[in-house]
Amino acid sequence: MRVATFSLVAQDPKTGDLGVAVASKFLAVGAVVPFAEAGVGAIATQSYANPRYGPQGLALLRQGASPEGVLEAFRRTDPGLEKRQFGLVAATGESLTFTGAECHPWAGGVAGKGFAAQGNLLSGSEVVEAMVETFLTAQAPFPERLLLALKAGEEAGGDRRGKQSAALLVVGEGKGYGGLWDRYVDLRVDDHPEPIDELFRLLSLHRLLFERPKGRRPLTEEEVRFFQGVLGRLGLYAGEAHGVFDEATERAFLALIGMENLEERYRGGPEVDEATLSYLKGRYGWS
Repeated sequence: MRVATFSLVAQDPKTGDLGVAVASKFLAVGAVVPFAEAGVGAIATQSYANPRYGPQGLALLRQGASPEGVLEAFRRTDPGLEKRQFGLVAATGESLTFTGAECHPWAGGVAGKGFAAQGNLLSGSEVVEAMVETFLTAQAPFPERLLLALKAGEEAGGDRRGKQSAALLVVGEGKGYGGLWDRYVDLRVDDHPEPIDELFRLLSLHRLLFERPKGRRPLTEEEVRFFQGVLGRLGLYAGEAHGVFDEATERAFLALIGMENLEERYRGGPEVDEATLSYLKGRYGWS
């Protein structure tokens, strides 16, 4: 299976978070290429991809191997190495990009402290160069920087066969759902005419539903009255729209939060963050 892609594996120097962004003219590229583990490293495996590189490489990094040590282990155990390509960033920031001699041109990569960009069957070296330049200079949160770099690669030529799928995987210790695991962004566009643009849309939606807000404020009396009316129409609340956030209102509002999958943003009581408020007001007709 030939997975012609362009990908960026990187670490956020501020937080230590690790991520992979990848795009390809290939169905569901996110199911094959990206692997990451918080505090360990991240890997993209492509070009006649060997998906075993992900778990094997992470296991080696976990045991203290360097990126070069991982490459040497693959060289000893995989007779098809020269057909393959992979990028790797360890939690130390050490990186490596490898392109086998039998990969289809254009194929190559660039690696530096905290990043590895690579691709095969590309329009040219300008694709990986654009990804690196954008990643290093963009002023945006880490997941968005990864996508901005991927978009820059696409605009520089991308996969010369066209577009089909893209994926974004980001891990950080304790940042996953409910604080119970490390994978906090895992988004895939499996088949779409503009997969990277669609991935931006999904990331925006992901932030609305799952990002933990930094600040909340109490609902005003007018806002409480509005939501009591909404909750009544939905059959969640049987009281009057009197503007007091009482126990019955809180139970009903919590049910609404669950219906909208916003439970990661709400902590109970009358205090709600502005992004949640804006979404709910738009959804239910605030004017």
